[in-house]
Amino acid sequence: MNNAKKVALLAENLYEDIELWYPYYRLKEAGYEVQIVAPEKKTYYSKHQYPVQADLSIEGAKTDDFLGVVIPGGYAPDYLRRSSRILNFVRKIFEKNGLVATICHAVWVPISAGILNEKDATCVFAIKDDLINAGANYLDQEVVVDHNLVSSRTPKDLPAFLPAILKVLDEL
Repeated sequence: MNNAKKVALLAENLYEDIELWYPYYRLKEAGYEVQIVAPEKKTYYSKHQYPVQADLSIEGAKTDDFLGVVIPGGYAPDYLRRSSRILNFVRKIFEKNGLVATICHAVWVPISAGILNEKDATCVFAIKDDLINAGANYLDQEVVVDHNLVSSRTPKDLPAFLPAILKVLDEL
């Protein structure tokens, strides 16, 4: 596949299983090449110890190669947001009007990347104050789309999250 159909899916240890694998397979079914991007090119384990192998380290990931990035939740976003390279990658995708999609706790990554000020977004209720304190407009709904930003609250919102992601990608 060419780069025009490539989407990055971020991974770190303690990711939420379904929030990584559901987007992975749905995007592949829709014809997108999905690459697992992580701090290092190695195996990471979910909250339930399910492995995922990174295709690329963040050092090898070039934003020009991707239409967007999907960030799963779990505890992984707390690790991901500690990496300046991950934050720069997400910020550059956002700045080129690429897709930035988050679910549950994953909103921590774009918060730390400084891209949510005056944007509409949602997340798991437990961290809504973090979203508000970042300058975003918190909306308690299953999916929120603000131009190239797509966000959802929890795994139960995945059936709304993926169609919204696909719609944004199709419009890019």
